[in-house]
Amino acid sequence: MTKKILILLTMVLIIDGCARVPLSGRRQLSIVGNSEILPMSYDQYSQVMAESKVVTQTPEGQQVVKVGNRIAKAVEIYLNEQGYSDELKGFAWEFNLLESDQINAWAMPGGKVAFYTGIMPITQGETGIAVIMGHEVAHAIANHARERMSQGLVANGLLGGLQVAMGQNPSLTQTLFLQAVGYGGQVGMLKFSRDQELEADELGLTFMAIAGYDPREAPRFWERMEAQAGGGSRPPEFLSTHPGPNRRIEQLNKMMPAAMEYYNRNR
Repeated sequence: MTKKILILLTMVLIIDGCARVPLSGRRQLSIVGNSEILPMSYDQYSQVMAESKVVTQTPEGQQVVKVGNRIAKAVEIYLNEQGYSDELKGFAWEFNLLESDQINAWAMPGGKVAFYTGIMPITQGETGIAVIMGHEVAHAIANHARERMSQGLVANGLLGGLQVAMGQNPSLTQTLFLQAVGYGGQVGMLKFSRDQELEADELGLTFMAIAGYDPREAPRFWERMEAQAGGGSRPPEFLSTHPGPNRRIEQLNKMMPAAMEYYNRNR
């Protein structure tokens, strides 16, 4: 296959594989479907749980579960109202607190969420947990992992979809998957794009507001994260994989009026 033909096929694939992010309307590359990525996500999450010390039955762990369930319900309400209920097909919500000094939290496709105990002192209660929970769940709802996986496959010339890629280069495909879902041992957590982060911020504010949590806590949480970053030789990993707190606080404040409408409506 000549280089020119390969480029042409890639362009056709990208055009045909474009979808729109639910709710924001942003176009994204999507050549990987939930039917492919969710089983891999669930297997990976189960592996992480088996290799970690899960402390979900502690008071803090129960707070994570409680907030997660409230956010999940808010997501379902919002998607139903907007006509996107099909986006939750195949989702299996799960929320766990893992014992680790890492100041971090993450979500995998399909609603699989993990918090580390290291971030809990900064949350200062349920509303702070809701700030993080809403943001991480928003990444799953906006299909950011699918988008990153699709981009990785195309960039590496694996144009036949996830199953074909697994047959052609299973090692590379597994690495791309771990990067896409935001967890992978030595692979580490990679940065989302600016567009993805802004989407997750905006949707996260909406979700926590519908769930009955005051969205005005979001800028306060990031102020505490900034203070935490200033107290050590390097910032928490949660900050190293996200835009800086000052920029985030500014954007959150711009989004606040719309979020407050949802909050006041659902109090």
